[in-house]
Amino acid sequence: MLRTTLLPCTLVATLVLACVARAEQPLHQQIDAQLAAHAGGPLNGPAGDAEFCRRVHLDLIGRIPQPAELQAFVTDSSADKRAKLVDALLASSEHPTHMASVFHVLLTERLGDHELWQAWLLASFQQNKPWDQMVREMLTPHLEDDPARGAGLFLSKRLENYGENPVDYPGLVRDVGRLFLGVDLQCAQCHDHPQVDDYLQVDYQGLYAYFKNVKLNSGAKFPSVAEQPLVSKIEFQSVFLLEKHEVALRIPFGEEKMLELFEKGQEFATPPDNKTNFPGVLKFSPLRILANDLPQANTPGFSRNIVNRMWWQLMGRGLVMPLDWHHTDNPASHPELLDALVREFTAHEFDLRHLVREIALSDAYQRSSTLPAGADANEIAETSYRVAIEKGLTPEQMARSLWTATGPWSDDKQRAELTASCVKSLALPPREPEVEFAPSVKGALFLSHDKNVLQLLEPHDGNLIERLTKATDNGANNAAAIEEAYAACLSRAPSAEERTAVNAFLDAHASARAAAWQQVVWAMLSSNEFAINH
Repeated sequence: MLRTTLLPCTLVATLVLACVARAEQPLHQQIDAQLAAHAGGPLNGPAGDAEFCRRVHLDLIGRIPQPAELQAFVTDSSADKRAKLVDALLASSEHPTHMASVFHVLLTERLGDHELWQAWLLASFQQNKPWDQMVREMLTPHLEDDPARGAGLFLSKRLENYGENPVDYPGLVRDVGRLFLGVDLQCAQCHDHPQVDDYLQVDYQGLYAYFKNVKLNSGAKFPSVAEQPLVSKIEFQSVFLLEKHEVALRIPFGEEKMLELFEKGQEFATPPDNKTNFPGVLKFSPLRILANDLPQANTPGFSRNIVNRMWWQLMGRGLVMPLDWHHTDNPASHPELLDALVREFTAHEFDLRHLVREIALSDAYQRSSTLPAGADANEIAETSYRVAIEKGLTPEQMARSLWTATGPWSDDKQRAELTASCVKSLALPPREPEVEFAPSVKGALFLSHDKNVLQLLEPHDGNLIERLTKATDNGANNAAAIEEAYAACLSRAPSAEERTAVNAFLDAHASARAAAWQQVVWAMLSSNEFAINH
């Protein structure tokens, strides 16, 4: 009897101690333990130093490493050099610039831009601003002298008229749900979602109520919106049913918040001023309430959404896919891992940089993308993360990497034109999430004919083509130059076969070395290998 009484207590104590031990592990170790426990097969070994160096530069600062940076890392013999590189890149001035670019595309889906929006994004990542604060600033109307006024582009751009079309309020409601909560409520506007039991019409209508009386403040000199009082609940009914319903303010899957009503003329704490385009400040502001209530740890989906998106950003696949399709019938591939990531993220007060660091320190992130000998790619599910998943470079990464490979350059105007050309030729149309790598004929023609790309291949002021040409003029040994070309463009050493082929090509065009090197470098820059983060 004594043994049967004590055994359950012992088991409970063991389980509690195991949970405490897991919680005390650094997050990157928890990541590896969770993935190993559910891998379903052998895990790939770590990426080589050159592969890791290229990957982490692209992911953390948005460009490939310079040959000197690559050489310094590869020759470093210290055991903790990968952690040191991760920390150095996160602390660099290039990291906030890259994150601003990533989140610009994530949050606007290339609908438009504004210099104040870019300034706000950059300052936010320079300050390592918590994600909940960033979302709060995007959902709150700002005054002209507010440092966060650029954040208003998120709402104002979606409230613009396009041609004769009315303002796309359904698109705004959908984007807030998708980008901040990970749920696409588009098909729940007129009835409960026909495919997802979790998505109800009241979820869409309750979120719509926050934006019903929000307008574009077009007279302002910065991204700005104006609110009119919300004086009644939203009435709605399903197109399939006759029963009428109503709802006030309600974040999806949350509790309804009742309206606070005032006598006509008493709704504003600070009245609007048409002469100065001041929109006024409501006593009861649905946007201000949403900005307070949505970015909270206990709001369903808020933390899970951004954690899943950052996992996708670094790992090539979200734990939940599609990224805006969180619901009961589409569980995460690794539910316990997603829960652990969310716990860590909220415990560290929505610190995106900390989250990125922990993922980058994991063995899973540092795994090789090269299939083991004899392995069949069709038998290794991407959801297992047994092998690193290759990711296409974004247009912005492509521009910065082309610039890095062929430099040095100092012309900021040329850099801006190259980036604009890459975006124009390689980006998807507005409102199309850039989740999958989508090579195209247009992209291939861009690399062949764009003047900004071709200018990079002209020998000039010590750039790559000039260095390679000088190094191999007059029949000099080509070996060192070939090594430099591969390090600069592909962040690796050439194979024996590649050395032989390039050397033969250069010798066959000895009378036109600059032109020959232009062809060799262009072939590397336009290759599939260059366009993918391995």
